[in-house]
Amino acid sequence: MAFTIYTLCALTSLACAVLLLASYRRTRHRLLFWSGWSFVAMTVNNLFLVLDKIVFPDPDVNLLPVRLIAALVSMLLLLYGLIYEKE
Repeated sequence: MAFTIYTLCALTSLACAVLLLASYRRTRHRLLFWSGWSFVAMTVNNLFLVLDKIVFPDPDVNLLPVRLIAALVSMLLLLYGLIYEKE
């Protein structure tokens, strides 16, 4: 059950990233660019979550630091786009 939920979260993040970046290609609004790349990083974060919890459930393998870095990068990309990009 957890594998299904984690996978659906990763696919949803990927779908959002694809849609945002496709919209950026059409309109060239910079906020769509930063939002799209933020969702790419969220997708990577979700993939690491699947790896950490499902593929490598062994307590010796801990991908939490990598997941936190991916989440930080995602939020920093979105924050940069929200603060510095002007219409």
